[in-house]
Amino acid sequence: MPPTAPGRTDRHYLMCEPVHYTVSYEINPWMDKTKHTDAGLAVQQWRRLRDTYLDLGHRVETIEPLEGLPDMVYAANGATVVDGVVYSARFRYAERAAEGPAYQKWFADRGYVTHTAAETNEGEGDLLVVGDLILAGTGFRTDRMAHAEAQELFGRPVVSLELVSPHYYHLDTALAVLSSTADDPQIAYYPPAFSSGSRAVLEQLFPDAIHATSEDARALGLNAVSDGLNVVVAPGAVDLAAALTERGYNPLPVDTSELLKGGGGAKCCTLEIRTRP
Repeated sequence: MPPTAPGRTDRHYLMCEPVHYTVSYEINPWMDKTKHTDAGLAVQQWRRLRDTYLDLGHRVETIEPLEGLPDMVYAANGATVVDGVVYSARFRYAERAAEGPAYQKWFADRGYVTHTAAETNEGEGDLLVVGDLILAGTGFRTDRMAHAEAQELFGRPVVSLELVSPHYYHLDTALAVLSSTADDPQIAYYPPAFSSGSRAVLEQLFPDAIHATSEDARALGLNAVSDGLNVVVAPGAVDLAAALTERGYNPLPVDTSELLKGGGGAKCCTLEIRTRP
């Protein structure tokens, strides 16, 4: 029998309202600067996402959006926080470079221990905590050397995973953490987004993982946020939602279609703040 949802735990999130949202450059295949973007609609969808977390009883803090940084809404890329320690983002593209220091300052101003990254990494976009492990994506945005830097900083084993499809340029577009408990970690992922070796690693580590369909992946359904029971997921990821229900999870479709034009969904908009146990 496949594992079932282990149960909800309280979460602490950092988000950034997309008041300056637009697609004015192209740094991933989802972005098309010739298409109209509606910042007002993006804000409405973002607020619905935020309110979903609040309704579930989670804590949400916000960072002030900065003009000229339209992708700052994708808060998950801004840092990685494990056991109260903050590993800053160091972005691949110049268009997003100022986001890393902005997020790091937010944490430093609130008394968090922060570490300025020496290696290129894009926060939780490519560094996902699963049980006692950190799954780390590489191939498009985050350098493999950042995986070693994160391992030394956090003192947790880091498993490198090679991404091979430009549409799934961050790990959190191709893999969702459903449960991060040490005794029963659970994930869902889209196998074609990974190299053959990385698929083999995932099969060994998570033999009972949910395999998302191509339709799920195209809807950016794996850019989902789970509290161990409730899973905020893209409405278009119907196969994934059905698979989650079978495992005892409660899928909650939340529309982030306007933010998808920039290449992000619910998870991209949500940076988890993990304090020391």
